[in-house]
Amino acid sequence: MEDHLAALAEAARRTRESAPKITAWGRHLAGVFEAGGRLLACGNGGSAAEAQHLTGELVGRFRHERRPLSAIALHADTSATTAIVNDYGDHEVFARQVRAHGRPGDVLVCLSTSGGSQNVVAAAKAAHELGVTTWALTGPAPNPLAALCDDAVTVEAPTVATVQEMHLALVHGLCAALDDALGVTA
Repeated sequence: MEDHLAALAEAARRTRESAPKITAWGRHLAGVFEAGGRLLACGNGGSAAEAQHLTGELVGRFRHERRPLSAIALHADTSATTAIVNDYGDHEVFARQVRAHGRPGDVLVCLSTSGGSQNVVAAAKAAHELGVTTWALTGPAPNPLAALCDDAVTVEAPTVATVQEMHLALVHGLCAALDDALGVTA
């Protein structure tokens, strides 16, 4: 347990330098929502849980009351997901949904601890084709997803668990930055 907490503290120390980027993402996202846009999010396994956590905070609320914001976790529609996997293969599961729901000016947040998940990379490529801004939260760089996206925060950590824990902190940081940019207060 002590080793795990030490690794988490070290990862947090390294990731702290990404705070200005997350703040900028929050300001950008406020503009997207003010213009009637939406956020899409995708990931596999634990990263899917993080994607859904992010969209839940936006559709619901983070710390304080505010209007609901349009945010979709692409794995959460199980009927669409299983139909797409059945008809097109797992590599298309998120890309097809990006093509269905994404509009120019929207944002796609891609989460991947490896940064190499084929279906997440395909979603980022589909987003680029549509004019959707892409942001990645990944594990250590370099990786294909971070290189492909418009912007990325890479977490240097020794284990997937620590990367995922830092992604949750970054998700919460993005929510706080967004609320600040929207002028949401207690």
